[in-house]
Amino acid sequence: MARRATGTVVEHRGADGSTFRALRFTAYGKRRYLSLGAVSELDAERQLGHVLADVDRGTWQPPRQAPAPAAEEPTFHVYAERWWLERERELAPNTQADYKWRLESHLLPFFGEHLLTAITIAEVDRYKAAKLAEADLLQKARAAALARGEKYTGPRGITAPSINKTLTTLSAILETAEERELIGRNPAAGKRRRVRVRKPRRTWLDTASQIEALLAAAGELDAEAPAHKQVARRAMLATLAFSGLRIGELLDLRWRDVDLAAGRLRVGRAKTEAGQRDVTLLPVLRDELTALKASGGNVSPSGYVFGTTKGGQQSASNVRTRVLAAAVRRANDNLAEAEENPLPDHLTPHSLRRTFASVLYAIGRQPPEVMVEMGHTDPSLALRIYAHAMRLDGAEKGRLHALVEGAELADIGRRADETEAAEERPQEWEGPRSRLQRGTRRTRPGGFEPPTSRSGGERSIH
Repeated sequence: MARRATGTVVEHRGADGSTFRALRFTAYGKRRYLSLGAVSELDAERQLGHVLADVDRGTWQPPRQAPAPAAEEPTFHVYAERWWLERERELAPNTQADYKWRLESHLLPFFGEHLLTAITIAEVDRYKAAKLAEADLLQKARAAALARGEKYTGPRGITAPSINKTLTTLSAILETAEERELIGRNPAAGKRRRVRVRKPRRTWLDTASQIEALLAAAGELDAEAPAHKQVARRAMLATLAFSGLRIGELLDLRWRDVDLAAGRLRVGRAKTEAGQRDVTLLPVLRDELTALKASGGNVSPSGYVFGTTKGGQQSASNVRTRVLAAAVRRANDNLAEAEENPLPDHLTPHSLRRTFASVLYAIGRQPPEVMVEMGHTDPSLALRIYAHAMRLDGAEKGRLHALVEGAELADIGRRADETEAAEERPQEWEGPRSRLQRGTRRTRPGGFEPPTSRSGGERSIH
């Protein structure tokens, strides 16, 4: 027995607030769209029943419409505005802002005055080529500025993944135009219309010495920052590396989410349902957060753990550039002086999330446990990091164990006022484990000297 036809009533609200209704259903293997105009909901449901009954009997025919005059065919700008009004309230605020950027900055300037039927595959490919050329010019301008030792201050430009996002939005708009039989086919659909994007190389820190170097550098920056501009860089990076929080989860973290006594950290707001999770605090991180809470600041339950000096929420760009990037630069300077290899290139806050996974695997946790701790739903990434972490030798795994238990990090990057007494005493060479302790830099076996100020480095977050 053939399946009964199904459909739905679609409601649209015009710019003047009036409501229009239409029918969306499938007939004879094709999706159909039938505009009803300003009818009541009851009339629309009644007409839908009649149409579906005719489809079941095989008697329904699409209404014959005379082709609209060329002057009445909407431009892409007009149609895109209608599409936006129909969907705006269905989108989250951040998604609304992203879609508006795609439309207003890219799609409308290129396609805005095109009639819908004038948007062909060739035109879509021309748009893609123009955006790639724009991205290439901006990349060269940025490289030239860096070569001159200048900060690039030009337009942000667009990357290949962002070009694909605009093409996805274009395809979504034209798909509805195809459903309404305003165009014969969607010229933006299909993988061939997209830019080929090379998968980025995923980075993370997978040795104790790399993690030590980064956190020690962050501690040095903390020690140099004026008291009124203090931000807990070391604690912030330690939390990313030892809890696997995404940067948005880190910035949302409040003290009520941190249960130091029970050794748990609650992530209540996340990208996915699986992302809402409890993270078990590793001993090193529990010590770090305990020290941070004892240092003062807004430690009320509603206070941000890593808020601004005024108690507001920190911005993601500040964490990326003035915390992580500054700490990486300082760490690489320290490592160069010690004639050791620098940290991996292109470290991001998400690199530290992968670091957390690598550490858990190295200390013996199994993939299902790590997936729960990180809020993963797809095991593929977890297994890729797992395979890499399992190649670490026994000595390195032992160093990571010691780091996680707090033996390695307890003395890294403390503020200068906590180390004055220790610096006054003659120091004995303690071996490789302590070479980056207490926010100091190794100069020779047998002693440490206080960090010196570097010009041009980031010192604090305003």
